[in-house]
Amino acid sequence: MLILIEVAAIIAFAVSGLIESVRHRMDVVGVFTVAFVAAFGGGTLRDVLLDRRPLFWVQHQEYVWLVMALTLIGPPLLGWMRHRWVDRLMQATDALGLGLFAVSGTALALAAEMPLIVAVLLGVVTGVFGGVLRDLLCNRIPVIFYDHRPYALCAFIGCWVFVGLDWLGLEDWQALMAGVGAATGSRLLAVGLDWRIPPWPRESSVD
Repeated sequence: MLILIEVAAIIAFAVSGLIESVRHRMDVVGVFTVAFVAAFGGGTLRDVLLDRRPLFWVQHQEYVWLVMALTLIGPPLLGWMRHRWVDRLMQATDALGLGLFAVSGTALALAAEMPLIVAVLLGVVTGVFGGVLRDLLCNRIPVIFYDHRPYALCAFIGCWVFVGLDWLGLEDWQALMAGVGAATGSRLLAVGLDWRIPPWPRESSVD
């Protein structure tokens, strides 16, 4: 189940990386680099922090071939889509990758016998880091740092949903899917309904 979630997360974040790199009119090397970093950045950091070797994309080299294939077929297909649909696809794949990687990261951290709060935070880091690297390579301030619509908070909620349902004794796949649904669904609702987290502190004299 975790492998299926991992593959889905790789595809989702790779597509988000393709969209951003195509928007910035990168060449094929740039498109592949951004897609690769978006797809594997969060999982690589997770494996490093958990001291898992080999890294997941080294152990499963077919993941790299998958991203390479998406690099070749993705941009031409995006060219046929209308701008508004590309924007929606970007939001959807980013939210899906966030939920998938966050919950799978938490599950692997728990399997490594990490403390509960550490496992949840590792899940959040796994979920957001690929998007952070994607935005940096595209010369953008990462969305997690400036967009007041919940992002990391959605991953945090999804991870706790997974942990809680797993503790209650649900089947592994049910707890995983519920966690992914909570993280992804809350992010999509935040975007669609324009939910915003207020600045902290609310009033500041700092310019």
